[in-house]
Amino acid sequence: MDKGKKVIYSLGDQALSIEWSAAIEEAANEQVMQAFRYWQKHPISGVTDLIPAYSSLTFVYDTAIIQQYSRGQSPFTWLSQKINSTNSTTTTVEEETAPLIVPVCYDPSVAPDLEFAAQFAKCAVEEFIQLHSSKIYKVYMLGFLPGFAYMASVDKKIRLPRKETPRKLVDAGSVGIAGEQTGIYPLDAPGGWQLIGKTPISLFDISKEDPCFFKPGDRVKFEPISLDAFHDFKNCKP
Repeated sequence: MDKGKKVIYSLGDQALSIEWSAAIEEAANEQVMQAFRYWQKHPISGVTDLIPAYSSLTFVYDTAIIQQYSRGQSPFTWLSQKINSTNSTTTTVEEETAPLIVPVCYDPSVAPDLEFAAQFAKCAVEEFIQLHSSKIYKVYMLGFLPGFAYMASVDKKIRLPRKETPRKLVDAGSVGIAGEQTGIYPLDAPGGWQLIGKTPISLFDISKEDPCFFKPGDRVKFEPISLDAFHDFKNCKP
């Protein structure tokens, strides 16, 4: 895909995606988020969901409703033309919010891959922790599991390969790295990311109106905590 060009393509008969890039790029994601915010404020009749990702925005739609406006055109064609005719990525000044501070314990008892990760990065464990916790990460998208936030980008020195054989069970709260991405498992689930820490906070609560702790566009900073602080937090009653 040429830089600066967007591509619109069909995802079955009830969704389409706009893609601005094939890579993880801050500039492309800013276009995604600008378009996401625009269409949230200016909803299209028949569009039932908007799903932002690293470099694309997906529109899920109800074909029966779209056909009421499409005048014989296919829902995909009508919606594509409507999207193309609107400049939804005009640069707007967004107030930068403070990053979300997420406590993370990097003790080996809750970080089973930390020693391997430090060896792979050819650095001391302490340096690895400092490199991981010193950056402010952007939440590019949610996916894989409810509330799983894909964040990027970790320092080049600590980018890690996925595990050759995924674990059958990863504990909720486990912090992992895969390539230039870092993320936290919000639920117990299988997974192949290298686990380098764990947070005591809950990232998905179905009982809440907004069950996901993170949302696309959030900025996140990890704060190292001790094992005692981790257990104190876990044992603290709400």
